[in-house]
Amino acid sequence: MILALAALVWLAGCCHRLYGQALYLQLEEYESSRYLRWLAERGSRWLPNRPLKAWLVGSALILLFAEAPDTPLPVHLSLPVAALANWPRTGGEVKKGFRVTWRARRLLVAAWALALLVALLLIAAIGDHDDRLLQPLLVTAAGLLLLLMAPVLLVGANILLRPLESLLRRRFVARARSILVEAGPTIIGITGSYGKTSTKVFLQHVLNGHYRVGATPKSYNTLMGVCLAINQDLEEDRSLDYYIVEMGAYIPGEIAEICRLARPAISIVTAIGPQHLERFGSIDNIVTAKYEIISALPADGVAVFDRDNPHLRGMAARRHPATILTVSCEGPSGDGSADDPRLVATDIQESLDGLRFNVEDRRSGELVAFSTNLLGRHNVTNILLAAAVARNEGMSLRDVAWRVRSLQPAEARLAREQTATGITLINDGYSANPDGAHHALRVLGMHAGRRLLVTPGMVELGDLMESENRRLGAEAAQQASDVILVGERQTRPLRRGLLEAGFAEDRLHIMDSLTEAISWYESHLNEGDAVLFLNDLPENWS
Repeated sequence: MILALAALVWLAGCCHRLYGQALYLQLEEYESSRYLRWLAERGSRWLPNRPLKAWLVGSALILLFAEAPDTPLPVHLSLPVAALANWPRTGGEVKKGFRVTWRARRLLVAAWALALLVALLLIAAIGDHDDRLLQPLLVTAAGLLLLLMAPVLLVGANILLRPLESLLRRRFVARARSILVEAGPTIIGITGSYGKTSTKVFLQHVLNGHYRVGATPKSYNTLMGVCLAINQDLEEDRSLDYYIVEMGAYIPGEIAEICRLARPAISIVTAIGPQHLERFGSIDNIVTAKYEIISALPADGVAVFDRDNPHLRGMAARRHPATILTVSCEGPSGDGSADDPRLVATDIQESLDGLRFNVEDRRSGELVAFSTNLLGRHNVTNILLAAAVARNEGMSLRDVAWRVRSLQPAEARLAREQTATGITLINDGYSANPDGAHHALRVLGMHAGRRLLVTPGMVELGDLMESENRRLGAEAAQQASDVILVGERQTRPLRRGLLEAGFAEDRLHIMDSLTEAISWYESHLNEGDAVLFLNDLPENWS
């Protein structure tokens, strides 16, 4: 009975670990190869310390007490060893969190079934021994093996379910395509290394001044996320004039797949930079992937680019489609060439009250003053991109300026609030990139009082990760009075950049969690001080 209970505890521990690991497979978009690569990057991810230590200590105790004749203690030890090894971990921060979708449920049921099957096979292999020493040792070893196999079982379940998931995926996509055809809104596609969500939010708000406009929510920018949004939003409301689809990618081909579903008539590329460079492998691959949203346009479609980005100038030079709109904060080329920007922002003024700038429509000659409470100079470009589409769709520049006055930041994109104690919190927690981080630090530096930066640094920058984080540290040394680095391992380059720039070491703190950072600022900062939360890594990077 004791050994049977111990075996059940090991099985329960394996099932619990499968549930925990399913989060990381989900964060890797259910791509088994990416999940296995993530797993192999750190030994503790596939070989947890506590179960291994419990097995070693437990096995040693079983062998030790085996010398005592006529005692059942070796058998009895197998149960507390199993309980100690499989006791759930507590206290970890939940950031993105596990989404218990129907796909996740199917995956877990299949993985748990595989775990039960393997457990039964192990029990059969152990057999029925009368040896009071061998039996608990074998059960304990088999239990540890089952627990360590959890990631393999998860991948196995994912592979077994692939045909079913492929069938369900095709049906889900077909339903979304049917709804799009029936509803018939003009589709506006948006992609880019960064700035996608902000531009989408701004464009939806501006166009809603004259039209009925919907958009994919938050960062729903994968094929399944877009389908989910369409199946929910347009199923209930088919009266929309425009539907804005944000499109993300980790490899070439993913945006093309979304375009085959959505078939955009207007496409915006916000920026090209090293975001997700680790997954893409090179900037050229990023350019190839992002250009898919332009290639998918019909000949009479509309492409919109930021002319200040050299990679986007290259895209515009390909002359597809017939209508190409570019915007700039740097001004026209001065030679009157055909690729001069349609909209140009001049006299840009940035303060804690927001942004003030003039916008010139180079085609009509109009010049209109724009103002917004949004923070961050990079938002001028995002506003221009939205304005270019609105002008092309018939809105006057003055109407666009009026709508811009009431813009609100996208979630976790330089969103500012004040606590009851008078501390200013600046939330720029979503997926930091070098350009956005630069502008966020400028905003922090405008504040009086103590200026605290809380960040885990930037990730997924490939070979540039160390150099860009050192550069971020050097810039933070100029703008922040205090810095909290969240996580010791991935913030080493950032720490090096801070210290090399002369930042005071007693003003630099390294903490394990965001919770600790919040406790620190609540006890050390006062009214008039400011905190910038720059990036918040999901669990697979924590």
